Amino acid sequence: MANTKRWLSMLIAAMMIVTLIAGCAGGNSANSGDQDQGSAGADDGALNLNIMLPIFKTNYPKDGSPTAAEIEKRTGTKIHFEWVPNASYADKFNITLASGKLPHIIYVGDVKASSFVNAAKSGAFWEVGPYLKDYPNLSQANPVIMKNSSIEGKNYGIYRGRNLGRNGMAFRKDWLDKLGMKEPETVDDFYNMLKAFKEQDPDGNGQADTYGMVLVKWTGQWASGFDTIKLWFNSPNKWGVKDGKLVPEHEYPEYLEALKFMKKLYDEKLINSDFPVMDSAKWTDPIVNNKAGVIVDVVDGGARIDNRIHAALEKSGQDQPDQHYIDVNGGVKGPDGQLRTLPTSGFSGILAIPKSTVKTEDELKKVLKFLDQLNDADNQTLLNYGLEGKHYAIVDGAVERSKDTVLLESEVEGLNQMLAFIPEDRTAKVKQTPLLIKQNAVQKANEEFIVNNPAEAFISKVYSQKGSQLDNIINDARIKFIVGQLDEAGLKAAFEVWRNTGGDELVNEMNELYANSEK
Repeated sequence: MANTKRWLSMLIAAMMIVTLIAGCAGGNSANSGDQDQGSAGADDGALNLNIMLPIFKTNYPKDGSPTAAEIEKRTGTKIHFEWVPNASYADKFNITLASGKLPHIIYVGDVKASSFVNAAKSGAFWEVGPYLKDYPNLSQANPVIMKNSSIEGKNYGIYRGRNLGRNGMAFRKDWLDKLGMKEPETVDDFYNMLKAFKEQDPDGNGQADTYGMVLVKWTGQWASGFDTIKLWFNSPNKWGVKDGKLVPEHEYPEYLEALKFMKKLYDEKLINSDFPVMDSAKWTDPIVNNKAGVIVDVVDGGARIDNRIHAALEKSGQDQPDQHYIDVNGGVKGPDGQLRTLPTSGFSGILAIPKSTVKTEDELKKVLKFLDQLNDADNQTLLNYGLEGKHYAIVDGAVERSKDTVLLESEVEGLNQMLAFIPEDRTAKVKQTPLLIKQNAVQKANEEFIVNNPAEAFISKVYSQKGSQLDNIINDARIKFIVGQLDEAGLKAAFEVWRNTGGDELVNEMNELYANSEK
């Protein structure tokens, strides 16, 4: 009898849990990302959408704010934005995925991450590829980028298009000019620039309060510049090929040389000591605030930093409107005299559509129509710049943005994170200043010097199961090496832990995939 009661109690408890989950799946909220999303229904004719996106600032557009309200009007939607700080986005994504309480559209930063691969292959997300032909913009998606963003040939989201040669360096041109130095061309030039920015009072305030380069926490696809800098030393991009076999990058001596260079910068205080925990939302603040002089990131970030410096100086009456405080380049030549740059995959993450919230094919088509509409030229301009007359004006045929940075952050910036830029970036253009012209030229020139990842398109079952754990072993080890918590022997011991934890299995599987691809 006691056993029967205990069994009945367990059964009732299990039924309550199932009922709770079912109830949650049918609910709907536009107030909290932690509440359930419901289906993409339309109670009042508007398509209700919850969208989870990364944010790179501490301020962000609120639901129903002017720009958001206008895009709702144009697309017949009611949108709740779930903004997540970029530095913690990967963790939040995994927590959200595990909870089962997913938005209607979710940004996926790393398409090859094991958590997403496993979820996609188990049927948690819509395969959108077959539907794109029915939409005027999305149907023009680039086949090469579609392949790069696929999982075993299937596309579980809409890629966000990016320039292939986007990565490079931005630096304080005014500091460099003041110190009588030239744009860096070699690793030695780069080091000397960082050292001068720390030791020679480049801001002229008479205090030793500046340093060379600002780095941030390494998370997801953010590598705080190291993934670019390692290439200067002729390290591979993720995987290299030796004697016809794939070899992980960290087993190359050039990778170790790059880490030693980073450690040297840390030891000499040429980079910020808090980089392992610094939020990427604050990445550019030290540049704007006259604390650091260099950032290794996307080249097009240079003009955005320059604009922020102008805005800050204008408030104090010290701005020189015709001066560029920032300059950019695609990187520097390594010890062997060669220039190498880190390519993008042609995209920066994808916008995925979960089946748990977008339950039917009809709802899916409505969501895809929304994403397609966003890529009309006028909507791209809206999401990039906001409302004409409020957030920007057209002056001599070009966009002139408001200088009210607080206004732009609270009502505009970040909304373009849901743009796919398919078939291309058709946003109205700002005035083509010398800096913008150079940025475009650098990105184009970078394409000649990119170092491809030979395993870019491969999907590994081992990585799907153990990828996060394997990546953490390497990331933790390289940070500890840079800050002096591991010596070279300890670093190599961590690399052995990587092999014993599943790295050997990964290497074997990747080489099988590579061999098959070469047939």
